[in-house]
Amino acid sequence: MKRRSFIGLGSSIGLLASVLPASSLTASVKTENNEKRYQNGASPWPICLDTATIRPASLLEKIKIAAEAGYDGIEPWDGELEEYEKNGGNLKELGAQIKKLGLKVPSVIGLWNAIPDTMELFIKSLPETRRRMRMAHDIGAEHIQTIPNELSPNYNQKWVADRYKDIIEIGIKEFNIKPALVFVKYFTIKTLGQAAGIAMDANHPKAMVIPDVYHMYISDGGFDGLKMLKGSTIAIFQFNDAPASPAFNELRDEHRVYPGDGILPLDSIFKDLKATGYKGFISLEMYNPNYYKEDLLTVAKTGLKKTIAVLKKAGV
Repeated sequence: MKRRSFIGLGSSIGLLASVLPASSLTASVKTENNEKRYQNGASPWPICLDTATIRPASLLEKIKIAAEAGYDGIEPWDGELEEYEKNGGNLKELGAQIKKLGLKVPSVIGLWNAIPDTMELFIKSLPETRRRMRMAHDIGAEHIQTIPNELSPNYNQKWVADRYKDIIEIGIKEFNIKPALVFVKYFTIKTLGQAAGIAMDANHPKAMVIPDVYHMYISDGGFDGLKMLKGSTIAIFQFNDAPASPAFNELRDEHRVYPGDGILPLDSIFKDLKATGYKGFISLEMYNPNYYKEDLLTVAKTGLKKTIAVLKKAGV
């Protein structure tokens, strides 16, 4: 599951400086009821580009593409940040450049194996957890995704919730970053309901989850549970679309398609999301190898254009 983009040494500032000012890329307006809107009023949420969507590009190229395409934020992966530092880059300086381009970093993916099966393993995992939190903090992220990807199927929910609470405390107190819980069909925590239950049992005011429409679909968890959440319990909302083929039980991450090009009820999903009162970012996340073969700026622009079309259809 872990994606890495390898980036080279060199003039990161020079590459980023070639992008147009953010004011010429996106705009926010206010409606008559003072609801803040984005994308020239087309969206009630700022729109983020998950870097996996244009994976072949370097991290610097992804930042440039996200800004030039008109996104409001970018969601990088920990492996990209690690590689950037290994090649001599400074994440705090990079975060400052991202901010100058008018982009935010709402989330970083992620805290891998953050909640293993035993206390011994949990304690052993904490140095890596802290390292990833530090990188996310340095680049200016608000959230980091907590991924229990090696948790056994017979897990004790309360034990997992207590460890998630520990991670929240470490994130907030040591790094001023808010860890949120992820669910993925291919891991033990597969559904929104399972993740929400763990977050509730953590009994922490900053416990949050990260819904992903694709995993809501392929995990058989469904979409109606979204209505039961308050918007303040959602850290970031990841979206995409699922094709009609291959067959449902054969769908993998690489089959994700542009919003509106598949069969997911995105219009009703976005209506339900708005009804929760959610105010954060929505993040376009795809891993489609066919898109990787195309011009990546065009892919990013197409993704944003199709996202806005879905939002307009939903009437949000």
